[in-house]
Amino acid sequence: MSKKEMLKRYILFSIGLLVNSFGVSFITKANLGTSPISSIPYTLSLAFKPTLGMFTLYMSIVLIIIQIILLRKNFSRQYLLQIPVSMAFSWFIDLTMKMLSFMEPDMYYMKFLSLIVGCIILGVGVYMEMAADVVMLPGEAFVKAVSVTFHKDFGKTKVIFDSSMTTVAGAIGLLIFHKLAGVREGTIVAALLVGMIARFLKRKLGFVENFLSENAREVEKKWLQQNSDKVVITISREYGSSGRKIAQQLAKNLGFDYYDKSIIEMAAKESNLPEAYIEAKEQVMTNSFLYDFFSQYKILTDEETELDKLYEIETKIIREAAGKGNCVIVGRCADYVLKDLKNCYKIFVYAKEDYKVHQISQREHLEKSVAMKRMRDINKKRFMHYKYYTGRILGLSENYNLCLDVSTLGVEEAVEIIKEYISFSCMDIKGVSITSG
Repeated sequence: MSKKEMLKRYILFSIGLLVNSFGVSFITKANLGTSPISSIPYTLSLAFKPTLGMFTLYMSIVLIIIQIILLRKNFSRQYLLQIPVSMAFSWFIDLTMKMLSFMEPDMYYMKFLSLIVGCIILGVGVYMEMAADVVMLPGEAFVKAVSVTFHKDFGKTKVIFDSSMTTVAGAIGLLIFHKLAGVREGTIVAALLVGMIARFLKRKLGFVENFLSENAREVEKKWLQQNSDKVVITISREYGSSGRKIAQQLAKNLGFDYYDKSIIEMAAKESNLPEAYIEAKEQVMTNSFLYDFFSQYKILTDEETELDKLYEIETKIIREAAGKGNCVIVGRCADYVLKDLKNCYKIFVYAKEDYKVHQISQREHLEKSVAMKRMRDINKKRFMHYKYYTGRILGLSENYNLCLDVSTLGVEEAVEIIKEYISFSCMDIKGVSITSG
């Protein structure tokens, strides 16, 4: 990593730390409880003289000491950066608490609105720290140390940690004030929302990480230049629109390599997941909100959910396929993955509902009512999967070179139209000869 890149990362991390502290303070000032990690320091600050920032520092030091005990020889010197980071974070919290001293919402709806705004700010801060990827805060580093030492899932460990912090804070409040102090419904809301917001930003702001990584940009630029003479045709399609049949025939007629089921086989080898599992899970998403909810804690480490991992593996396979030579690739967001490749031609195939139902019922030997339900269900899941990972709308014409209604054209005519288009587009590419008709 160059000094310039390192500097950019630490600047982003420092800004993220300030934003993070501002989010914590904003949530706290909403007076509906604070975030789980801050619940113990905040409850103690209500009873004793040290500030929220100072109690946060004390707790951070305790968590760092426990990390040293757990990790022993595996405690890297780099982890000691948590100490100055904790000092800065604590100072930022006290600073932002003073900045927000005017903030005393009295109406419940204003408190709740302030809580949501605070969660958004905190989510932005968490994302910035994650994107910078230089130092973990003691809370997350502690959870990682526990999960590594005892071979437990990070997400589950994080849930237990947050729950424990909240429970202990509640117990302290009951002991000192004889009521819950510092822990309320806002604590639960923060626990549910912050990670989801950070994960959402990670998907939407991928360019930030690309900006930080000079090496990644250079590698991408070189790859695009090296493969600028390759002709790649991506076939995106609605379920039941004969997209696979068109892709197979097109690849055969052009003499291009064909990638569809083979991507599943390659992904299975690389991921050590069964082919049947991959086939059932790829290109589909039931509910993006619930997926983000259950996956939110993964953003705090290098861990990936199986669906994210599968997408990354298939993305890698698609890029490797495009680099090998002229080819036709079916689905799997290939049109988005290869969007910057010079000679990538993106085709979308669709059809009227009765055509799709007929094709599915004939191919899979289903009653038309069952075929209809299956068609709508799979297309909905494909739409959500595509939207989740690309941020685009599947089938929106502006994202494609050609959009074809197969129910009107038929398979043969659709293949010929694509061939003619590719033939015209590739006239000036050396070594590529395509005869239409």
